[in-house]
Amino acid sequence: MPFTIDSARNIFANTLTADAVPATIARFNQLNAEDQLALIWFAYLEMGKTITVAAPGAANMQFAEPTLKEIQKMSFQDQSQVMCDLANRADTPICRTYAVWSPNIKLGFWYRLGQWMEEGTVAPIPDGYKLSANAAAVLQSIRGLESGQQITVLRNAVVDMGFDKDKLGSYKPVAEPVVPPTDMSKRTSVTIEGVTNPTVLSYMNLLNANDFDELIKLFADDGALQPPFQKPIVGKDRVLRFFKEECQNLKLMPERGVAEPAEDGFTQIKVTGKVQTPWFGAGVGMNMAWRFLLNAENKIFFVAIDLLASPKELLNLVR
Repeated sequence: MPFTIDSARNIFANTLTADAVPATIARFNQLNAEDQLALIWFAYLEMGKTITVAAPGAANMQFAEPTLKEIQKMSFQDQSQVMCDLANRADTPICRTYAVWSPNIKLGFWYRLGQWMEEGTVAPIPDGYKLSANAAAVLQSIRGLESGQQITVLRNAVVDMGFDKDKLGSYKPVAEPVVPPTDMSKRTSVTIEGVTNPTVLSYMNLLNANDFDELIKLFADDGALQPPFQKPIVGKDRVLRFFKEECQNLKLMPERGVAEPAEDGFTQIKVTGKVQTPWFGAGVGMNMAWRFLLNAENKIFFVAIDLLASPKELLNLVR
C-alpha cells in the first residue's frame, strides 16, 4: 500500500517527543491575558539569568519598528491595553498587523518591548505584582523544562498572539529579507554516524548554508515537512516559504542515525542531534530528531522534526 502523509507520520513511532511542551502551552493559553503577559515578563527576567537572548538584527525589526514607535508614544494604560489585545487575539489594527508578521519579527517585537519594560519606557509589571496561582503553576512548569523546551514554549506563546490569520481573508505575509546562501568556500559538511544517504546529508548541509532554493529540490513535488508540534506542511511551495521565514541561520548538528528499507521502495531514516537558533546562540542546543521518508527516487516525501523529551532520546534509534 503506497504511503500517504498521514501514514508517513507514524514512521519511527517510538520517538519520545517533549510532550510537556504542548501541554504547557495549552495551560498557558487557558490563562487570562493579564496572567499571560505577567508570566511572559517573569519568564523573560528569569531566563535572562541562564539563557542569553540575542538582540534581533535590523533586518528582523524594520517591519515592526513603526508599530513599536506607535506603542512607545502611548500612555502606560494604552500600552497595557495593546498587549492585552494581542494576548486576547482581538480584532484591532495592531493585532491585524502583528498577525501577518513572521515568527522572527514577532520575537523581535516582544524582545524590544521587554527591553523597554525593563527600562520603564513601556508599561512595566507593577511593583510587587504577584502571579495568580494558575500562572505561578505554569511558570513552575516552565522552570522544570530543559532550556530548549523553555524556548519553544515562550516562542509559541507570543507567536500565536494577535488576530487570527484565518479570519483575515487574503493577506500578504510579512517576513524579514531572506539572507543569501553561504559562500561555497565557507560551507561545512556534516557527518552522521550510521547514515550516508546523500539526500539526508544534503538536507543538513544546505539548511546550514541557508541555501533554500537548492534545499527544496530534495523534496518530491507532493512532499511534506512537519515542524515540531504542528501539522504537516504539504507541497514544495509551502515548505520553501517555511524554510525562508522560520529557518534562517539555524545550525544543525546531527550526530547519529539509522536507515531502514520501507514498503514500495521507500527508505525511512531517523537522525538525532542538536540545533542552535540565532535567537539563543551557542549556549542552547535543542535536542532534535529528524524522521525522513524517502521515495524510490531518493526524494523527500516526508520529514518530521521532533523536539525530544530528554537528552537520552538522542540515542533512541530503534524502530
